Amino acid sequence: MAEIPQDLFRDCDPGPYICELQPGRPGDNGAAQTVRDRICAIGLDGLRARATAAENDLMSLGVTFTVYSEATAIDRILPFDCIPRIITAAEWRKLETGVQQRVAAINCFLSDIYHERRIIRDGIVPADLILGNPNYRPEMEGFPVRFGTYVHICGIDIIRDQEGEFRVLEDNARTPSGVSYVIENRHLMRRAFPDLLAGMSLMPVDDYGRRLREALTEIAPESVLDPQVVLLSPGIYNSAYFEHVFLAREMGVPLVEGADLTVENDRVFMRTTAGLRAVHSIYRRLGDDFLDPTVFRPDSMLGVPGLIQAWRKGNVALANAVGTGVADDKAVYAYMPRIIKYYLDQEPILANVQTHICREAEGLAYTLDHLHELVTKPVGESGGYGITIGPRASKTELDDARAALIANPSNWISQPMIGLSVGPTLTDEGIRPRHLDLRPFAVTGRSTWVLPGGLSRVALKSGSLIVNSSQGGGSKDTWVLAEDSRR
Repeated sequence: MAEIPQDLFRDCDPGPYICELQPGRPGDNGAAQTVRDRICAIGLDGLRARATAAENDLMSLGVTFTVYSEATAIDRILPFDCIPRIITAAEWRKLETGVQQRVAAINCFLSDIYHERRIIRDGIVPADLILGNPNYRPEMEGFPVRFGTYVHICGIDIIRDQEGEFRVLEDNARTPSGVSYVIENRHLMRRAFPDLLAGMSLMPVDDYGRRLREALTEIAPESVLDPQVVLLSPGIYNSAYFEHVFLAREMGVPLVEGADLTVENDRVFMRTTAGLRAVHSIYRRLGDDFLDPTVFRPDSMLGVPGLIQAWRKGNVALANAVGTGVADDKAVYAYMPRIIKYYLDQEPILANVQTHICREAEGLAYTLDHLHELVTKPVGESGGYGITIGPRASKTELDDARAALIANPSNWISQPMIGLSVGPTLTDEGIRPRHLDLRPFAVTGRSTWVLPGGLSRVALKSGSLIVNSSQGGGSKDTWVLAEDSRR
């Protein structure tokens, strides 16, 4: 008589939160229950053994990121949780169209603020929020970009709240990272857990490199029939260097650093053993400040002198364009619903989390009065740094947050604490619920394509809402069920 598998999900109570692997969601066609049954059949010891082997695999493949704040542990793997997250086809359609809408609005916004500035004249967004923004680049004023696209690669951070609604938490419009983990996680699942994937009809994630290269080819100068694309990296000490190597390989293009490129007669060339070779499109993973020492920081050793002039002459394309950081400022984020309505005359498909803008007197007063209920965030930080979670903060932490708000209100926004959805996660105690978010990646050339799924980041500490990899978060494989996902 066959042994009945133990129910490993018995103690995985999601509480008041939405569970991303809950059986019976409309459109899942039994996929969540199948995954649960298969995990139970593997057993806890089997899961742990395979999970350990998978993480060893990541390390041996060099799938790492760098944490600068910890001098003793420079390179880390992103912890991998072997229990996937499932998104149904209907849920994905909403996420996909919502991301496409948001990217369209962001590009309209950037084009406008660097040209006519209608949105400022019409009083939709305050002028000083744009023109005083540290990421605003006067060098972009009046400079057109092909197809009106400034943000070619965009990562939108999305959570699902306690009511089950997807909400945008943040826009990443400069050099969003993490797509390499989306693809590597799927590869890892295929190698370590083929029995979980067997018979599942999932949307593929292997197409990203081809799509990205196509977009970079489309934005190259029109006169070039066979454009040379490269990926420009700051080099091996960058936290996302693995991703740079990965993406160059996936696209089949050279990975270069600033010293590998030179500009002659306003044209960009790559140094090769066969001499100089023209470059027409650059996916740059280098911040604005460091791109060209003749225009931005003169002490930059990472960039390429003359690159911006070559770009302005139309001899090379840059993705993302310079100056896109204005669009992913956390204070500008608060205006995104109005920005979408203004340019597209549409309501947002994906709502924002309610946001109080502390640079506005009303927003500051509300935040100070409700500090213990709110999450306060500095607008210029990323990676989860500088955040105070009011309901979980000590009196000292709240006092410090209050002082910081009063000293520089423009640097802060506040939001209600959202009960992020949870996913069953393998922990030392067994399978337990952990909060997670989702970062879909959009690629824009002539049109916008969204990689099915995205990076599901999971907070590995019990009860934690901070999913950032730099603060100990991990990742899961994200399964988007195909329309015909009947097994």
